[in-house]
Amino acid sequence: MSKRPGPEDIDSIRLRSREEYLEKRSELKLAELRRQVQEEQEEERSNPHLSQRELREFARNRETLRLAESRLAIDDGLDGYVLPDADGSKLETLNKRKKKDVSTYKSEVQLWEDEVTARAKVAQIHRPDRLQQDDYEFVFDPTQALNFVSAGEWVDPDKQRLQEQLDAAEKKAKSIQEVRTSLPIYQYKEQFLDALADHQVLIVCAETGSGKTTQLPQYLLDYFNKEGGTSLRIACTQPRRVAAMSVAQRVSEEMGCRLGQEVGYSIRFEDKTSPNTKIQFLTDGLLLRQFLNDPTLSGYNAIIIDEAHERTLATDILMGMIKDVGKYRTDLKIIISSATLDAQKFSQFYNDSPILMIPGRSYPITIYYSQNPEASYLSAAITTVLQIHCSMKDPGDILVFLTGQDEIEAGKQSIEETVRKLGSKIPELVVCPIYSALPQEEQGKIFLPAPPGGRKVILATNIAETSLTVDGVRFVIDSGYSKENVYNPSTGLEQLVVTPISRASSSQRAGRAGRTGPGSCFRLWTRWSHFNELEESTTPEIQRANLSSTLLLLKSIGINDLLNFDFMDPPSATAIAKALEELYSLGALDSTGSLTRVGRQMSELPIDPKLSKTIILADTHQCLEEILTIVAMLGESSALFFAPKDKRLHAEAAKRRFYTRGGGDHVAYLKIFNSWSEAEYDPLWAKENYLQQKALTRARDVREQLQKLCERIGITPSSCGDSNYIPIVKALVAGYFSNAARLNRDGKSHTVLRNGLSVRIHPSSMCHEPTEVPKWCIFSELRLTSQEFIANIVDIDPQWLIDAAPYAFKKADLEKFGIDKKMPKTRPAQAK
Repeated sequence: MSKRPGPEDIDSIRLRSREEYLEKRSELKLAELRRQVQEEQEEERSNPHLSQRELREFARNRETLRLAESRLAIDDGLDGYVLPDADGSKLETLNKRKKKDVSTYKSEVQLWEDEVTARAKVAQIHRPDRLQQDDYEFVFDPTQALNFVSAGEWVDPDKQRLQEQLDAAEKKAKSIQEVRTSLPIYQYKEQFLDALADHQVLIVCAETGSGKTTQLPQYLLDYFNKEGGTSLRIACTQPRRVAAMSVAQRVSEEMGCRLGQEVGYSIRFEDKTSPNTKIQFLTDGLLLRQFLNDPTLSGYNAIIIDEAHERTLATDILMGMIKDVGKYRTDLKIIISSATLDAQKFSQFYNDSPILMIPGRSYPITIYYSQNPEASYLSAAITTVLQIHCSMKDPGDILVFLTGQDEIEAGKQSIEETVRKLGSKIPELVVCPIYSALPQEEQGKIFLPAPPGGRKVILATNIAETSLTVDGVRFVIDSGYSKENVYNPSTGLEQLVVTPISRASSSQRAGRAGRTGPGSCFRLWTRWSHFNELEESTTPEIQRANLSSTLLLLKSIGINDLLNFDFMDPPSATAIAKALEELYSLGALDSTGSLTRVGRQMSELPIDPKLSKTIILADTHQCLEEILTIVAMLGESSALFFAPKDKRLHAEAAKRRFYTRGGGDHVAYLKIFNSWSEAEYDPLWAKENYLQQKALTRARDVREQLQKLCERIGITPSSCGDSNYIPIVKALVAGYFSNAARLNRDGKSHTVLRNGLSVRIHPSSMCHEPTEVPKWCIFSELRLTSQEFIANIVDIDPQWLIDAAPYAFKKADLEKFGIDKKMPKTRPAQAK
């Protein structure tokens, strides 16, 4: 007969188990109290500086232990023991009786083992009334059961991470291949290769989104691999450095290789290629300079001039040079590619070469024109952004084309204030600006996805027209304007002018809306203006730029008949004459127009001729190290400082800390670089001083490259130290003597000596403060915005002008400007 425990038996079992647990817990707590009292006694003996409160607490613990031990009655005739302490110390004997028989003495551990063994034997004694084991059942209490949640099958984290990386790489490769085959240009691959086999020069007019930039170099590589050959390299030019780097990164991913191996890029002062590179992306200016060492471009099998519609200065020169090279190298394949190309004009220039038309993506783009002319395109653009965001239910981001940083910041502030006032009445709208002077971490925000249920609006300059592609853009708002550099050869004044864009540029901008789906383009001008007031194409840069550097390069290549050079759109004779005159004044050309030894050295440095002359003359003044730093920093001066709107005063104060009276902006740049170098190029130091780490890093790279070039042309390193900046200024005067100016009697404006132009110091200059305005100065930059400004200024002594260019400055001529005339007392004394 089975004996099952009833509810009362279960209660009794629980009670007995609880009592046993409390008894063991009391013994454990008592042992802990003993150990604590012992430690307190040792501390009381060793530390005489205990407070009265601590002494009272120690006494209270001893009394508590005494009372607990007095209540504990252990007199059952056996030795009693407690469980081991938490720290693993020896068991303590509760019965303190003395061991009388030494021979029968056992250790505490042995006594404890004997006790456990005896208890086990008693538990195993057979009782007559004991029922069979099968008559009993285990007792389970469901309320005491533990709950578990399944976590699935255990997987090694390292193996799982590796598998995830492999899956991601496989998925990415599969998606890249799917994208390549879905591009419109893929259907024309065989047609392109057939035309390439029959013709040396091919004009490719491919619309935006067709995939021409990334796919044409790979198609050419396939073509040459079929033809065979040991050495193979394809050059693909881009008008901007950013485009060359980003496209090279994309093509390397598509080909499944590391950037810098089979696919690489080369830009000014940065080369990421190797001997194994087969596809090289580079700026058109850098390819032009390669004619110095290789006039026939024998290292290349094919040349692709991409984005030719932008008609940069280097692109126009390069097309004329390649046309001549193609006459002698019939094996050289030449591809002229663009999205909005005047194909017939380029075809005629290359002797009626064939034209291959490739359509863009199949996503339609709806064009909208403004019904009436807009008084302010900035206000109209902001209003259109809010109209699209509030009324358009289709998802997609908004891209707005504006002219510069000031307009972008004003538009950003206006949109954010409006969105803040509307609050939750409209979906979330994130404003992302993009312009060249913006820090790198801020520029990267345009590629982040929009918030769920909201959208982002990108306020950009024309850098987003061709150089950058942002996925997710479905709406484009075109202001119809952009900033262009226009150089006036008669005055030497370079103006950054806001001008209307061309119809070709407007088509390029509209194409940004149809990359990932159907889009819309809102043009803030009338349809009539589009077809009657906008030019067909952008004015070539060669007709509005300073030609000094370009003509010096052509002279060094061996092209002396500049007026009869095969330009697609030749520059004016005045511009060529002024550029040759400037080169002659710098000593790069002799009286016959031939290149001098100094001119040959200057042509090896890929910088402005004035800067290259400064570097060469720095050897004479023993300050080459300092001049190299200043030249490198001048190239990044426009993007060096960053002043947030809410911290402009702090940024200005940080900037003034680097200023040295008499040294101007140039010595301040030197101090900034040296301080950054002493801080071990720390990004945190740059951030604390409101400087852009990326600009400083680029300046450091440029300086290293210039230093190597100086060693190549035989200029020995030298330094004048940090405290003596007079040799530095004299070297700058040797290169920029034509940019000398003298303070007028009003104490606010200067007169440029060479042309009598009245100018003012730009607010960004450290010499802008009234107490720091120099009497005599030279400047590195002359710009026209709201008025004529000079920037990057340094104080000089007028005698240094006579020493640097005695043929250009006579003491009698300078005396007309009043060398010795006194200035107001608020002006600083001239450094000698």
